[in-house]
Amino acid sequence: MQVMLTYLVYEKQHKLRTMMKMHGLGNGPYWIIYYAYFLILSTVYLVLFVIFGALIGLNFFKTNDYGIQFVFFFSFINLQIVLSFLAATFFSKVNTAQAIAYLYIFGSGLMAGSLIRNFLEGGKFPRHWITVLEIIPAFSLYRGLYELSQYAIRASETGNPGIQWSDLNDHTNGMRDVMIIIIVEWLVLLPVAYYFDYAASVGNSSGLLSIIKRLLRKNPTWRRIAVNEVADNDVHVEMEKLDIIKERETVDQVLQQRNSGYAVVCDDLKKVYHGKDGNPDKYAVRGLSLALPYGECLGILGPNGAGKSSFISMMIGFSKPTSGNAFVQDFSIHTDMENIYNSMGVCPQNDMLWEMLTGREHLQFYGRLKSLSGSALDLAVEESLRSVNLLLGGAADKQVRKYSGGMKRRLSIAISLIGDAKVVYMDEPSTGLDPASRKSLWTAVKQAKQDRAIILTSNLQPMSIPSLALGHSCFPSMVAIKPLVLFGIFAAHSMEEAEVLCDRLCIMVDGRLQCIGRPKELIARYGGYYVLTMTTSSEFEREVEDLALKLLPNARKVYHLSGTQKYELSKQQVRIADVFMAVENLKRRVEVQAWGLADTTMEDVFVKVATGAQSSDELS
Repeated sequence: MQVMLTYLVYEKQHKLRTMMKMHGLGNGPYWIIYYAYFLILSTVYLVLFVIFGALIGLNFFKTNDYGIQFVFFFSFINLQIVLSFLAATFFSKVNTAQAIAYLYIFGSGLMAGSLIRNFLEGGKFPRHWITVLEIIPAFSLYRGLYELSQYAIRASETGNPGIQWSDLNDHTNGMRDVMIIIIVEWLVLLPVAYYFDYAASVGNSSGLLSIIKRLLRKNPTWRRIAVNEVADNDVHVEMEKLDIIKERETVDQVLQQRNSGYAVVCDDLKKVYHGKDGNPDKYAVRGLSLALPYGECLGILGPNGAGKSSFISMMIGFSKPTSGNAFVQDFSIHTDMENIYNSMGVCPQNDMLWEMLTGREHLQFYGRLKSLSGSALDLAVEESLRSVNLLLGGAADKQVRKYSGGMKRRLSIAISLIGDAKVVYMDEPSTGLDPASRKSLWTAVKQAKQDRAIILTSNLQPMSIPSLALGHSCFPSMVAIKPLVLFGIFAAHSMEEAEVLCDRLCIMVDGRLQCIGRPKELIARYGGYYVLTMTTSSEFEREVEDLALKLLPNARKVYHLSGTQKYELSKQQVRIADVFMAVENLKRRVEVQAWGLADTTMEDVFVKVATGAQSSDELS
């Protein structure tokens, strides 16, 4: 039991079972496969155990009827498998499950060994109470072994055969009662274990109280779900931007249609992590509304803690929304996740892989879950391996435990795209990838999005700041680099990836949607200015500031770090020729180490939107 329990809890702890479900493996097939796997292994072990015992001449095996031995051990094996599934429902950590399993096995075994023998041989304990005790599996096992051993002892003394089928009618023999109890327990606990396992897997929770609460809770039947778990004081008064209002109107129109034609629709989705030990609640996602059609890749940008991963977790069934709803191919994430899993591909933020399987075996397994077989499966696996550069150097046939972090990431990307998944989620897919692998990823995603919807979150990449290598060792003040402090020191989004892959981009800050639109639209909306960057020694910083203000009195300083300054200059108020002329005049008076004039980039848009949203939250 301990081995089976460990195996089941390991898959739960590492989200491997959820990963399989997200690619189409239902609870029924999962149970059948693993039940048969455990049963075959246990039966082989049982047969070898009995044969070995008989070959070495143990009377326990030689004298007793082999049919009785097989039925007794086989039925107890089935009971142990069912108990393992049932116990796995209430554990989420392998170490905890192993500790409890060992305590149960040894504790109940010692108690059964001491009590059953004393009760049977003492003759003073009522026999019907002994039968009641045998409801505990360890007691029934020991009682059966006790009866088999007693018949073997008498057989060796008298020369008669051990226990036979006719002996089960003897009232002094408890073997019949034990076998009946084991078989009845097995048949009764089988549907109970399946039901509890199903309830836990649907809610992705393993706590006993959570399961009981979920079983007592009625499933919502309306499309819009209002849950009163969001605090009433979570009211954010702000002037919503037109693009967000338009997106919400689109969602309202789509929800009124029976067949929307949209792949993903999110309706006022919220997620709150309730604080513990006196800590305040954490509002991860605050009223997110989105509508994503087929053939589109939507990029979600945001600083660390913006709510991107929480949003993805809700959409793929890792966590339940606190309120609101979302629909994937018109199926609700509250009630129809089983149907959603059949047409979904996921590249999670953390790789969920079996350490002992190869990359090819992973893709073959998930390809079969996507109904691929034969030559179609082989072709899909080869194409997937080639698209993520895992065919080089025999990497496809190496165990995953020998993979580097980047190789594991590429395999996770290939898994998410194999088959005919209509909706694919990629949570920071390019983390840890080298430029060549990232380029291959872009090509694979572009080809894949033709007939499916893709939601992609962009990961943080190290920022290259040339000014740090220009001879200044002093660390700047926290005020000077406040934008960098807010969004991670010396880090920026891989905007190139977002612009290349995504048809639309949205920026999230503190769980709220700040803007949404095509990259060029966002640049036009939040741009409209040039970025003047200039690096000088610290003693000439004032001259640079005077230059910017002379070009444009309302020029805005957006960056200042150890001699490097950035200013935003309105395109409508400044001519490029004037900028070049002013810089040339400045270079005659002071030493300018480096300077540049650039148009607005998506990275500038992100910093501007995120900084503005953060400042607004601080004021509110």
